[in-house]
Amino acid sequence: MRGFTDTAAIVTGAAQGIGAATARRLAAEGAAVAVVDLNADRAAEVAADIERTGGRALALGCDVTDPDSVQTTTDHVVAEFGRLDILVNNAGITRDDLLFKMTLPDWNAVLTTNLTSMFLCTQAAQAHMVQARSGRIVNLSSRSALGNRGQSNYAAAKAGVQGLTATLALELGPFGIRVNAVAPGYVATDMTAATARRVGFEPEKHQERAAEQIPLRRVATPEEIASTITFLASDDASYVTGQTLYVNGGSR
Repeated sequence: MRGFTDTAAIVTGAAQGIGAATARRLAAEGAAVAVVDLNADRAAEVAADIERTGGRALALGCDVTDPDSVQTTTDHVVAEFGRLDILVNNAGITRDDLLFKMTLPDWNAVLTTNLTSMFLCTQAAQAHMVQARSGRIVNLSSRSALGNRGQSNYAAAKAGVQGLTATLALELGPFGIRVNAVAPGYVATDMTAATARRVGFEPEKHQERAAEQIPLRRVATPEEIASTITFLASDDASYVTGQTLYVNGGSR
């Protein structure tokens, strides 16, 4: 246990993949967790799983691109748990295509969901954290921030996450709030499975091909990324802020 007792967390995009794994990990280590997702029914399934194993969880449907929805959700969490200590900005989508075929709606959807939502969620959360003079924020970037064919929108958003993270660390550090980012490589999730099918591969075969280019010769699990997020949210990382940690099996 890393001492998450008497701690409350919000995890966005927590109905599946890395978000669900993170919500479960934080709850297993003692945190009360708000499982936040656009899909409220699937968020409720994750929250129910947490409670069945003895954790405390609250499922909330939220459109993280809508300021009013974000503010209402944040206020609800604080009212329910009495505090807000951790925010994990994980919600994200892909709308992949080559530049000459990418539509403006697909560009805007990814930038808004993957970057603007972090601004909105952090702005809402920091008001409570500043008052408490304590807080931990972990943002999800990606190895794609370094560039990835067919993902100009996603790469731009995830690079923006790293700049946002560094800036928030400067602004919020004096209030005892740490802000870091995790940049995963290939993770076996529903999102990457959908990407595989889009380019004509079954997910397992796509993962095998990707693993050939990774020094560790395998792709990551959501739980492995959740472990890194949990570390950055813990007191073990009490002097770490403004950093982006790549978790990619040694890929360059």
